[in-house]
Amino acid sequence: MNPYIVLAVIGGYFALLLLIARITSYRATTQEFFTANRQSPWFVVAFGMIGASLSGITFISLPGEVGSSNFAYFQVVLGYLVGYGVIITILMPLYYKLNLISIYGYLEKRFGFWSYKTGSFFFLLSKTIGAAFRLFLVAGVLQMALFNSWGVPFWVTVLITIILIWIYTFRGGIKTIIWTDTFQTLFMLLSVIISILLIAKNLDISFTELPEKISASPLSRIFEWDWQDEHNFFKQFIAGAFIVIVMTGLDQDMMQKNLTCRNLKDAQKNMFWFSITLVIVNLLFLSLGVLLYLFVAEKGIALPERTDDLFPMLALNHFQTYAGVLFLLGIIAAAYSSADSALTSLTTAFCVDYLDFNDKDDEAYKKRTRIKVHIGASFVIFAVILIFNAINDESVINTLFIAAGYTYGPLLGLFAFGLFTKRNIRDKWVPLVAILSPALSYIINLNSENWLWGYKFGFEILLLNGLITFIGLLLLSKGMGRQSNSPKE
Repeated sequence: MNPYIVLAVIGGYFALLLLIARITSYRATTQEFFTANRQSPWFVVAFGMIGASLSGITFISLPGEVGSSNFAYFQVVLGYLVGYGVIITILMPLYYKLNLISIYGYLEKRFGFWSYKTGSFFFLLSKTIGAAFRLFLVAGVLQMALFNSWGVPFWVTVLITIILIWIYTFRGGIKTIIWTDTFQTLFMLLSVIISILLIAKNLDISFTELPEKISASPLSRIFEWDWQDEHNFFKQFIAGAFIVIVMTGLDQDMMQKNLTCRNLKDAQKNMFWFSITLVIVNLLFLSLGVLLYLFVAEKGIALPERTDDLFPMLALNHFQTYAGVLFLLGIIAAAYSSADSALTSLTTAFCVDYLDFNDKDDEAYKKRTRIKVHIGASFVIFAVILIFNAINDESVINTLFIAAGYTYGPLLGLFAFGLFTKRNIRDKWVPLVAILSPALSYIINLNSENWLWGYKFGFEILLLNGLITFIGLLLLSKGMGRQSNSPKE
């Protein structure tokens, strides 16, 4: 593609984002930055969350992953529905009952200071890694499509990518994100649907023949029943349920959007319709993957070394110019719809959980401090992307879930213990348990085939990590608490 076309597309896209940001951030206060005054329409939140949940990782990595694991990822997606059910019925009522800004405030009310700080720390760690993975992908595409031809180093591309996010989020925060996510989700979905239709036309496949052609491909095989295989159905399904619980229900980024709805009922409607739509959209991305591999086979094109590079390579080098433009819009929309809210939620969590922002603080002080934290979070993500670029050699979607298994596990254990037991714990020892749990999980994972009769962990390492945390908290427990925010009471 002509780099000037790429530059024009990016420039026009961000001009629209800045316009939305200007409208939504007019006279925005710190409270609006964090909660949008809890006035967001539920259907707008639901639609925007699709883009935030899928991100550039799904857009690029998932279609390429079809070549190595077929439709096995759809087993994870089916498990999502169970996880969203838990969020709707257990976690959302709790968060609304406690009127939380940071969801980790629950841990302080339930256990104490150190549990609260530990939970927030693991969110900050998890979200920083996740946001870096997502932006790593879009920066790589921009490097391929635009900056390579001009000799621009990768680190400059990354810096530009993050600065663009900072510019349209630093004023309005979550209030802006709700509306920019909606805009970006629309572009992402249009991009993937039109890409499917364009590839089908190129392969002389009619619209009515598409389902049959995709289902007839060996790449569309969904279920794996071998218990030792990392893609075994039960492993993937159960892991999918818990991935959603931790990466949505215990994640400040995703729940901050839900907590901007007017009331609990609206938030639950938002989550229900979002979960149904998300299953359909994931199926679209997997179908796109089959078509990409059919296209490569039909045209005799050599596969790239990394599966993550398949869709970008074809879109930018082998499809028509307008298809490449659509791809760029889709990947930018997908990546930025998740990364921008990640940056906002990192700022929120640090300000509320560590700097103890409250309604009595001076607004000017809060605004100055919030902007400094926003800048600091941006530079941390920048550094992590460069580290990841130096060491990554796997499909990014797999890497993301592996990392999530270790960083979200302590959160899973903490919330599960708080919700489903009434016991108090020795709060000061919680950070030690939260550090040891991922370390023990990693050791068990390395030796599982020797110790567990050939069993190989996949995404379900998250469950092991959460279980070890739960057991550690049980060992620290000291009897029944006088008060608990558990819904069982």
